[in-house]
Amino acid sequence: MPRLLLITASSPEIRGVRRTRVLNFQQITMPYLASRVPEGWDVIHVDEEAEEIDWNVQVDVVAITFHTPSAFHAYEIAGRFRPRGICVVMGGPHVTLLPEEASRHADVIFVGEAEGLWEDFLQGFEAGPYLREYRHTSTPSIETTPQARKALFHRRDYASGVLFATRGCPGQCDFCTVAVMYRHKLRKRPIEEVAAEYTSFRGNVIIFWDDNIAGDMEYAKKLFRAIAPYRKWWSSQASIHAGRDDEFLEAAAHSGCKQLFLGLESISQQSMTEVNKSFNRTEEYLEIIERIHAHGIAVQAGIVFGFDHDTPEIFENTLDFLERAGVQNATFNILTPFPGTPLFRRMEAEGRILTRDWRKYNSRDDVVYRPKGMSAAELLAGFRYANERFYSLSSTAKRLSRSPVQLWWTLPLNLAYGYRWRKWGPTSRRAAGADWQPDDSWLQS
Repeated sequence: MPRLLLITASSPEIRGVRRTRVLNFQQITMPYLASRVPEGWDVIHVDEEAEEIDWNVQVDVVAITFHTPSAFHAYEIAGRFRPRGICVVMGGPHVTLLPEEASRHADVIFVGEAEGLWEDFLQGFEAGPYLREYRHTSTPSIETTPQARKALFHRRDYASGVLFATRGCPGQCDFCTVAVMYRHKLRKRPIEEVAAEYTSFRGNVIIFWDDNIAGDMEYAKKLFRAIAPYRKWWSSQASIHAGRDDEFLEAAAHSGCKQLFLGLESISQQSMTEVNKSFNRTEEYLEIIERIHAHGIAVQAGIVFGFDHDTPEIFENTLDFLERAGVQNATFNILTPFPGTPLFRRMEAEGRILTRDWRKYNSRDDVVYRPKGMSAAELLAGFRYANERFYSLSSTAKRLSRSPVQLWWTLPLNLAYGYRWRKWGPTSRRAAGADWQPDDSWLQS
């Protein structure tokens, strides 16, 4: 019986960055791919956020998925298995962004989505030749997607289950890797399949791991009506469009939605226009947040600092807005031009990329480009200020008293984030600037 080891890679550096997080939800790629493995294979899954790799394990194929900050680590993993004659397969976001680089460290790579091609590879591995590279030439269907193998979920992430209903996003934001990963149109699973998987989880807290649950509003409303009878609680990511449609919000709330993660990104309209996200109209933000709150749904704001129109005033102005709006939670990121995105290409053409050490592309600990409106040190300091102020006791009290939506769990979560930041957040930052020298020596390995 052939044996397959699936690895959800997470480097020690990125795990250190994530220590300030309270919620670190299960990645779903490998449990879904495992459900597509033909009969007769023995499948093991290691999620490095929850467990260590057994380097002595006897397997025939090792498949690794990873994001950009864990790329070097994934290459090191491959370098320990390939000398043993084990076939190493790589896929996921970074492989799709930089396939030529990844191919130097793997026997097989998957560029883009794997459905259908994954089965072809495994059959070829057993019975005949297989390719060095797999990529779709037409839009892959996600209909008849088997349910993920629940036994391969290993994280304790406070959720009872994770799944997806749609894939991709209609937006084409310059800094977003989703538009590069999923070049095809937004795809949707049949609602009855999603509802069946939704109700199959034994607990009551569910995460939809969709890029944008509001990508197709009519589909979303039908889905919400289908899952409402199961009386579970759920959360997902959504574009700003979700807050413009009361019917969407009413259906979401009735079906058990307790929080929406909104990609607000910036309170500067200039910045939104700059990165091809002008459908985010910043003058609407307050009204949209209030409308979402009116339906009993909490808001987690996704905020990015470091756009070209940002100056040091952006940090205080953003926090003032979030407190005035009574936002329950926020995730702050430093703008990161991931390779393969339009933002990276533009900054590279302008000579502003400071390093190609992918370990630094973590969006929290390092600045990897030369900002325009402030220094890298100011950007890092402002990011630190935003986290410290937002999760301070005074800000928590101000925000949650203004919008006491879902207070029974948003208050403990804010207190937990504040504790984590004080315990694990950086007390000092290494300033990034023009004195950084790109280290490309690994490219020759």
